Amino acid sequence: MDKKRKILLALKDAFPHTIPIMLGYILMGIAFGILLQKSGYNFLWAFFMAVFIYAGTMQFIAVGLLASNAGIWSVFLIALMVNARQIFYSISMLGSFSKMKKKLPYMIHSLTDETFALFNLKKPSKDIDESYFMFFIAFFNHLYWIIGCVMGAMIGSEISFDTQGIDFIMTAIYIVIFMDQWKSASPHTPAVIGVIVSLICLFLFGAQNFLLPSLVLMTLVLGKLRSKLE
Repeated sequence: MDKKRKILLALKDAFPHTIPIMLGYILMGIAFGILLQKSGYNFLWAFFMAVFIYAGTMQFIAVGLLASNAGIWSVFLIALMVNARQIFYSISMLGSFSKMKKKLPYMIHSLTDETFALFNLKKPSKDIDESYFMFFIAFFNHLYWIIGCVMGAMIGSEISFDTQGIDFIMTAIYIVIFMDQWKSASPHTPAVIGVIVSLICLFLFGAQNFLLPSLVLMTLVLGKLRSKLE
């Protein structure tokens, strides 16, 4: 099989899996673009932030940081705190990403929550190159986000848009992904451990601070039980 055909087949195989992410990313991107435009920044800012930052929460925070002329170290520390969970995603993807070769830098950059979930939930069809399959899942998700951000910034001056409650879209997508994972994976022990650990940390640390300790504790527990679960 020649390389062009291999890439095309991987693209066709990956695209349907990204459709559920499309709606959420474009709507959230539009909300960000409108907020950015209302703050005095045009669609070029939205485009470059979507391409190079590509972190939903951090981009929303960045609008306020730009308005307040925050220092570089303040931005660095906030970004590190907000996106610390990506460290755990990266650790779990070390094996898969070792096959990425020249695609590796982009795969690291494009590893969002939803892309990480799809990597663990979806597998390529028979005879489809897995590295290109994963690359196109990451690429399509990134493309949806860029489109949403630019669209929002371009139409932001024309409409009045209340973004309150729109973040529930991503929560709904997470629930759908979890249900799909529950149906396709067996045993359910890792999922049950994840839910229990999250609830415990939610009770101990509160809704604003439970995510990072949950990830740390899940990593430790699942690492300890790895030999029994595999």
